[in-house]
Parts: sequence; structure tokens; C-alpha cells
Amino acid sequence: KSLRKKGEGFFCSAVSAFKPLSKCYRLGISSIILAMASSYSMQDAPASTGGGSHMQGFGGGPNNVAGGDNSTGGGAGGDYGSESIFATDINKHDELRNMLESQKDAMKLEAMRRIIGMVAKGRNVANLFPSVVKNVLSKNNELKKLVYVYLVRYAEEEQDLALLSISAFQKACKDRNQLIRASALRVLSSIRVTVIVPIMMLAIKDASSDMSPFVRKTAAHAIPKLYSLDESQKENMIEVIEKLLKDRTTLVAGSAVMAFEIVCPERTDLVHKNYRKLCNLLVDVDEWGQMAVMNMLTHYARSQFLDPNQNEDMGDAAFYTESEDEDDDEDDDDDDIDSDDSEAKKKRDARRKKKKPYTMDPDHRLLLRCAKPLLQSRNSGVVMAVCQLYFHTAPRSEHSVVIKPMLRLLHSNREVQTVVLTNIATLSLKYKGLFEPFIKSFFVHAQDSAQIRSLKLEIMTNLASDSSVPIILKEFQTYVSSTDRVFVADTIQAIGRCASQLEDVTDTCVHGLMRLLQHRDELVVGESVVIIKKLLQLQPSQHKEIIVHLTKLVDGIKVPMARASILWLIGEYSEHVPKLAPDVLRKMAKSFTNEEDIVKLQILNLASKLMLINGKQTKLLTQYVLNMAKYDINYDIRDRARYLRQLLLPAEKGPLGKYAKKVLLVSKPAPVLESAYKDRQQWQVGSLSLMLGAAAAGYVPLPDFPTDAPDPSVRDVEVEYSWAESAKRAAKKTGKGKKKKNRSELDSFYSSDEDSDEDDDEDDDDDDSDDSDEDSDEESGEEDDDDDDEEESDDEEESDDEDEEEDGEWADSSSEGEVLPSQSKSSATADSDDDDEDESEEEDSDEESDEEDESEDEPVKPVAKTTAAKSKAAGKAAGKAAGKGAGKGKAAAAPEVSLLDLDDVSPAPAAGAASSASFSATMLQPATGAMAALSLGTPASVQAGSATFTSTTSYELLNRILGRGLGAQYRFTRRTHLFSESMVDVEVTFTNNGDAEVHDVYVASKKLEGGMTVHEFDTISSLDVGESRTVALGIDFKDTLNPAVFDIACRTGKFPVKIVPIVGEIVQAAVMSEADFKQRSGQLKGMNESTGQLTLSSAQELPSLCQCVVQHANLALVQRSASGDGDDNTLFFAGRTTSAHLPVLLRVVLESGTAVKLICNCEKMVIHNMLIKEIKSALGKI
Repeated sequence: KSLRKKGEGFFCSAVSAFKPLSKCYRLGISSIILAMASSYSMQDAPASTGGGSHMQGFGGGPNNVAGGDNSTGGGAGGDYGSESIFATDINKHDELRNMLESQKDAMKLEAMRRIIGMVAKGRNVANLFPSVVKNVLSKNNELKKLVYVYLVRYAEEEQDLALLSISAFQKACKDRNQLIRASALRVLSSIRVTVIVPIMMLAIKDASSDMSPFVRKTAAHAIPKLYSLDESQKENMIEVIEKLLKDRTTLVAGSAVMAFEIVCPERTDLVHKNYRKLCNLLVDVDEWGQMAVMNMLTHYARSQFLDPNQNEDMGDAAFYTESEDEDDDEDDDDDDIDSDDSEAKKKRDARRKKKKPYTMDPDHRLLLRCAKPLLQSRNSGVVMAVCQLYFHTAPRSEHSVVIKPMLRLLHSNREVQTVVLTNIATLSLKYKGLFEPFIKSFFVHAQDSAQIRSLKLEIMTNLASDSSVPIILKEFQTYVSSTDRVFVADTIQAIGRCASQLEDVTDTCVHGLMRLLQHRDELVVGESVVIIKKLLQLQPSQHKEIIVHLTKLVDGIKVPMARASILWLIGEYSEHVPKLAPDVLRKMAKSFTNEEDIVKLQILNLASKLMLINGKQTKLLTQYVLNMAKYDINYDIRDRARYLRQLLLPAEKGPLGKYAKKVLLVSKPAPVLESAYKDRQQWQVGSLSLMLGAAAAGYVPLPDFPTDAPDPSVRDVEVEYSWAESAKRAAKKTGKGKKKKNRSELDSFYSSDEDSDEDDDEDDDDDDSDDSDEDSDEESGEEDDDDDDEEESDDEEESDDEDEEEDGEWADSSSEGEVLPSQSKSSATADSDDDDEDESEEEDSDEESDEEDESEDEPVKPVAKTTAAKSKAAGKAAGKAAGKGAGKGKAAAAPEVSLLDLDDVSPAPAAGAASSASFSATMLQPATGAMAALSLGTPASVQAGSATFTSTTSYELLNRILGRGLGAQYRFTRRTHLFSESMVDVEVTFTNNGDAEVHDVYVASKKLEGGMTVHEFDTISSLDVGESRTVALGIDFKDTLNPAVFDIACRTGKFPVKIVPIVGEIVQAAVMSEADFKQRSGQLKGMNESTGQLTLSSAQELPSLCQCVVQHANLALVQRSASGDGDDNTLFFAGRTTSAHLPVLLRVVLESGTAVKLICNCEKMVIHNMLIKEIKSALGKI
């Protein structure tokens, strides 16, 4: 009966889902179909749109039956078990639950794969936890891995059920498969219950001694979880961390250091013995581990080594103290010298005597040398970690090493560019000389986002100097002609900062800003007035005519901030405009009630100042203004009026009246235009705190360098050799002793002089041959280590023998960077020699910096030690080395090209004469001039640019009545979706207009045409009453105007919606030159071209037409060539289709004052036809 009431449409849709009736009978629902068929005719049923192996399932009863083979699927990519028509929250996963309880491992494995797929999509499958946890004892390793992945996700939410299987997890920690052991430990550490803390601690201790490095790494990851659960286990965790820090595997090093940083960062004694090992392993650690290790070593270096720049600071201090001493000697005859000054002088002298010349610690140099090769890493985080290490611990003479790698990161995506530019903006304030030669790298490009443009302007302003300011101002002159109003305003502020920093260009900047007062945009004019006002305060007497000119413009300027600035200037420098100031006050008094609050306050200030200077002409006007302000709705204006009345009017003068001139006419200091990033220098480079400008949670500031050098011997490590290695070394020593003894017996046959020379030579040869043998052994040992690490993850039984071999081979490879006890005396002398060499290198760094950079950038290769007379063993080693390097002889002769050498960096050209401003969109032309090389034949010839206008128009997606209280709006953001470049980013805002909370809002079934795809948003778990939530939805319309039809589902039901594409929103702005535009448009003729004619209601200019076009279509204005072809009344707009990236070319020709011709070219006929109609309709409404 309930079905009969639904009507014909519901019946037809139900029947169409079960077209193959044979399957329906087989599935046991024949009674339902026959009952429905008896009341309704099946002859008029529409053709089936689905079915077969991908039909939607029925889930209305306890025996949840689904149609087709994939019973739980709602299509090829549907949500298994949640697409059923009659499904409820209780039994929507019954099919998966039945599969998990099946006796066949294949069914269980298929169910777990579907469940993990739903977890990856953000779907909530927590109700399947009891069924999944039963399979934790399965003997199928593949199934057990998937079960552990699920348990890691939901163990924290279902703690009680997870505790029931705690014994199974403990047993799995002893499994033969290393992946099972690691997964069990990961699940065990995810259960956030304090009762099992002892069990977790015992499991972590056992895993830290596991033969598999993967399990030991998992143990390191579990330590922070246990520490956040129970901090009382800190001492036991420190013991485990100490063991993991001594691990020789690169897979464990990064995780162990991360655990150390979270649990006990103050225990530097744990790092002493492992410092050199971590430095040598730094290149081989994984990328995220490299960042953790370098961050830890940066804090360690700041606390254990002396400041490498203390000699420079000492030199500056000595210079100033000497000058002070000379001043004191000259003023000895004066009686103003106090005893405190003499005592301070004695203390400075004593401190200066205690200071010793700085010599860099060899371990400090080791850290910098091992970190430098990572500047060529492909991971931007690793490069920034090396940069922060150098800026905070290296000498200033070596900071230039990291500049080019930082500039290389500017070719990455926008997020990386933002982080790098923020750090450069902060560093450029302190290290201007490092970045000034590369100022062209910070020129703004057309595809740059608004934030990146602002950061580049900030950097160029910080780098402005007498030599570079002509180039910067010429670049700024191009920027002020952009169509982006906010960017133009930022450029004007940057011009003001340059003018305030450099007095030589102040006049030039002021006159340039005066020209912008004729701009059509009020925002640009207002910002120019504000900056001019600040600059005039620096030298008001020299710019009298500018003040007069601004006074005459006060009527035409409508921006409140600009009007207020002009009124302040007139009141402050009224002596320069004695005749115009009273007249301005008269005009302002007439429009007082219609002005903004900030303008009213400045009118009061102007009236009060003119009352004191020229009371005869302005007394009545002042009284009128005060009376008007007395009844203003703003209490600030009323309070200011009462205060000024007591100061100015004789009848109401209070005790403060005699101080009126001192209060109102006092001289004001000129404003200081400083960088907004000046306060960020206190934060660590590359940190989140520097990005935010405030201390982030968990931020640990860098410690200060110690005044006295700590004991370096704490980092000396005694190397323990294996039995085989010890026997080998003993045999070598005895062999040398026998040779020397035999040689001494033959000394009587030869002269003493000749024999002594020959003995020395041959002994040297023997030593060299032994050394070469040792080097070759070390190389083979290192290769074996690499093979062992790879085989450990595949076969656990082989890992036992490989670890034993690794114990013996590590001693050779690590002995190079560690000091033996027997070598302590010789190492001390060697360190002193190294220090002297380091000092000489630092002194010559200015002259030979290029050569040093090239030599240090080369990869380190083992070099055989040879003398003039080669022994046979040494000759073999040399022959092998020559054989390996024979193929590289020609390459060595050619100049080496380093990854750090950027081609886009070139010296700044000489500044030329500034060209006159004309209407153009210069911002859409890249500064490198690479657009001339683009051609139509290349597939990537159409380069995407940034949108010049973002629409705020929203469209209704789901009506709140149809959605049972859930409403949705959507808008096109004109951004590329993060999931794919071929997708349009759609911003959807859900609002709960009902009286109950909405749960689990997600995208359900999709009915897409023509290969369209939709990237869903994450499930919204809950939406309170009156709450709104905004999500991003990606849609690939395949360059068509077909709507995207899908269902929005929540616990209250499923609601069909659709998003209709707008032709102007499914195209992307593109960067293109005028010549390229004409070439492409010439090739797209005939069926690829549409034209249109319209007559405007009134005469318009090109800027208004340009603004209208970019508002209704995501196109970019093409930069016009300097020559011009006589089509000055033509605007060229370029774009590309979102999916296929085909060029979209639009030409707007203003034939007369009101006649406009439109020409659009595109390979997609529907695009150019509909775009012409859209633009024509928009221009007709102007």
C-alpha cells in the first residue's frame, strides 16, 4: 500500500533497477516484484539505466540482499554498503559484516579492501569494529595487515573492544613477519588507556632490540604516543631512546631523533657520543629524518660550540671602545667624568684581555660540511633545514652558500614559494648584501598569487639601495598600471618606503605619486594621498606646491582616508596655504554631516588649529563645526568636540585654555615606515612561528652561544672492533715489524745515507698499500651494508647473518669520523692544524669563494694515497681507480655545471628613462621574457595565469525546505583544484537551518555525463543548528556545459542536486604575448570562431570594458607590444579550457563610442559560442 501511494514514477524507477528478472527471482525478491506488478503495468516502464553487476542493493530487511555481483556497490566507484535505497544507519553495512564473518579468506580479504577504501575516502565505518577485530587472529598475512590498518584508525575510538584483543596484539608482536610485528606495536600504541601502559612499555623495549630496522623504527614512533599518555615512564623511555640513538641503521636514525626531541630534548649528554655518527649518516637518512636531525643538531651546535662570528663582533666592540677612549682622553680636563665610567672602562679592558682569537671546533666544521650536500635535495623542507642551520650556526662569510638553493625553491608550487619568500623577507632586513645581487629573481610574474606578489614587493623594498633603486622604481612603474587594485595599492606603499629609506629618491617618488592622483580608481588615489602625506612630513618646506595642489583636490577625492590625510596636512602646514585653508574649512563645514567619522575628526582638528592661527576668519566656522559635532551619533566625535570647546572658546575656556597652542600646534615627528617583518627576526628560520609572526605551540627558542667552549672530548668515542677485524689489524702490524727487522739486517752492506732514504720510501709504500687495502675493504663493506638493508625488509632469517656482518663492517666506515683513544694526542695536533687551515681558508674566502663553492659542491670520492714510488698493491688499486674514471676524463675537462647555479640570475642592467604610463596590463607578462619562445605546436604552450577577479556570486545548490533543514550554496572560486589541474574548484557552503543536528553529510551517488568526474569533499561529521561549513568540491566538466548531477546524503535522507557550469567560470586565465595571440587566432578560423556586434547604451572607454569582461569570464588581458599596429581601440584576452587546456582567445574592438565588436576563437564550438553570448549580454548592461 505504501508503494501504491508513491505513484507510477517510483514504481518505474524501482523496476528499472531490477531489469534482469531472472536475477531478481534468484535473489529471492520475486514476491515483491510480482506484488508490485499486479497493481501497475510494466509495459510503460522506462529503459534500465543500471543493473547487471553494478546495481544498487536493497537493504530493508535483516537479510540484506543486493542486486548483481557487486552487491554492495553503487556503481564502479560507489560507496559499498551505503548506497542501498532502503538502507538505514543500523544495517547499511550488513553485507560487509556478513562477508567478514564468512569462512572464506577471499571474502574477508575483499571486505577488508572495501572497508579500507571507505576509510581512505573519509567514510565512518566504526560500526564494523567488532566484526573486523575478530579477524585479528587470522593466519592470512594479507588479511591481517589490512585488519591492523583498520585498527590503527579506530582503536582510539573503540578502546573497550580493542582491549579484548590485547593478548592477540602481544602475541603478534612475536610474529615471524616483521610487518606484522610492527603493525601490532602500532595498534598497541594507539590504544589510549593508561591501564596497558606497562604492557606498551614492555613491547617498546622488546621492539627496540628487534633484528628488523623497520620494527625498531616503529618502536621509536610509539615512544611519543606513550609519553603523551603517561609521562611517569620518562626514565624508561630515555633508556630506550639512548639505545635507538646508537642504532647504526639510517632507517632508525630520524625516528629516534624525533622521539628524543619530544621526550627529552634537554638531555644533550645522549647526543655527545652519537654526534659524529649522526653527521656522517645525515646524507643517507630519509628526507623527513634529515629535517629532524638537522633541527636537533642546530640546537646542539648553539649550546656546544662558540659563536663563529664573535671575532667580527669583537672587532666592532674594539673599534667603539677605542673611540670612546680617545674621547675620554680629550676630555680629561673636564670634571664630568664619574667614577662609574672609569670602573666600566676597566671592566671592558679586562673582558677584552680575556677574549681569545676564535678557532672553529672540528666537530662544528664537520656538521657544516656534512649538511652542505643536502642543499641539492629535491625536498624543499630539507633545503630550508640546511638554510636555517647555516644562518644560525655558520660564519657570516659562508651564508652565501645557501642563497642560490633558496632561490631555486621559488620555482616550486605556490605554497613552497610563500614559505621561502616569507623567510627571505625576514632575512633580507639583516642580510641585505646577500640577496641584492639576485634582485631580479623577486620580480613579480603574472601567475603569482596576491600573497606572493606582496612578499616580493616587501623583499624588493628591503633590498632597495642607491645602486638598485633605479631598477626597482622602474619595475614599480610597471606594476602601478596593473588591473589589480590591491596590488597597485601595495606597490604605492612600497614606493613610499623606498622614498623614506633613501632621501635621494624622495622627490622622484613624490612627483611620481602625484601623477597617480589622476588615476580613475579611487582606491589608488586614496593610497597615493596617504603615502604623499607621510613623505611630506619628512621635508614639508620643500614641497609647498604639492600641499597647494592637494588642497585643490580635496573636493574631488572621495576616499575617507585620503580626505582625512589632506585635511591633516592643511591643518599642520596651514602657513603654506594661508588663503586656501579657511575656504577648505568652509566647504568641509557644509558637508560635515555627510562625512565619515575619520573625516569629521580631522575637520575638528583643522578648525581648532585655524582658530589659534587665524581666529578672525575662522571663529564662527569653528563654533559651527563644534555645535554640529556636539550632537553627532559617534561618541568619539562628541567627546572631541567637548574637549576642544574648553580649549578654544573664550566664554567656555577652562584651566586648560592657556595650553591650547602647546597641545594643538606642537611639532609632530615624521612617521617611520618600517617593514612588517622586522619583529620576526627573533624566530628560528624556517619555523612555523616565523611564518605566523608569533610563538606557535611547541616552539623551542634557540639557545645562546656559550661564552666558554665546552669540553670537546665528550664527543670522542672508543671504536670496538670485531674479532676478525682485530686479528686482521694485528697481522698487518706484525708484518710491518718483520719487514723492518729484515731491512735492518742488510744495513751493513750499504751506506747509511742511501739506506735511510730507501727505507723511508719503502715503508711509506707499505703503509700506502695497507691503507689502500683498508679503503677497498671499507668500500666493499659499505656496499654490503646497503644490500643487507634491502634484504632485511624481505627475508627476516637472512637479516640475522647480515646484522652480524654489519657489526664488523661498521667499524671501518665509522672510524674515519671518530677519534680513537690511542690517537688522542695525534688527533689534538691534527685538530690544531685543521683549525689553522680553517682560519686561513676563512681569511681567503672573499678572494676564492667561487673556487671553494665549486670544489665543495662536488661529491666526495675515495682517493687512493700514493707516493712517488708505487708498490704493487698500490699500483693495482690505482689501476682500478683509473679504470673507473677513464670514462669521465672528457667530462672533467669541461666546466662543471652545478644544480645550485641558476640561469635566471643576472646582473642588474643600467636604469633607463622611464616610459610614459599608458593603459596596459604589464603584470601579465613574465619578467624573464620567456613568452616570445612559445608556439602553438607545443602541448604546454598555453601557460596558466592567475585570475584578476574573483566572483562572490553564490548559487543555490540545495533548498533548505527540500533538504529538510539542510541548505547549500555554491560559487566558483576561479582557482585550480588541488586534486587535479583539469578540475574547476567549487566552494560549497552547507548551513543547518533546521531544529536538529545534521550528521554525516557527504556526496552519494553521481549521475555524470560525458566522462565528467567529481572529487568529493570529506564527510562532514556533524553540523549544529545554525552552523555553516564550507568545503571544496572539484569538478571536471570535460569542457562542456553539461550539469554535474549527484546526490547529497546525510542521516536524514538523500537529496538530488546539480551544479550548472557557467562558460566564463570553466576557463582559466592564460599568459600570452600579443604576437602569440594573433598567430593562434589566425589559425582558429571558420568553425572555431564566433563574432558578435552590439551597441552600448552610452559611450564607454576601454578600462570599463576590460573590467566588465574579466568580471564575467576568467580571462587575462594580453600585454600589448610597444610598437602598436594601429589597433589601439582593441583589447585582447587570453585563456584556456580547464580540462583539455585549449586556447580561448577573445578580442573586444571599440569601433566608436558605443559600437563594440566581439571575436572569440576556440576549438570547442560550444565554448566560443556561449562565451560571445555571455560577454555580449554583460556589456549590454553597462
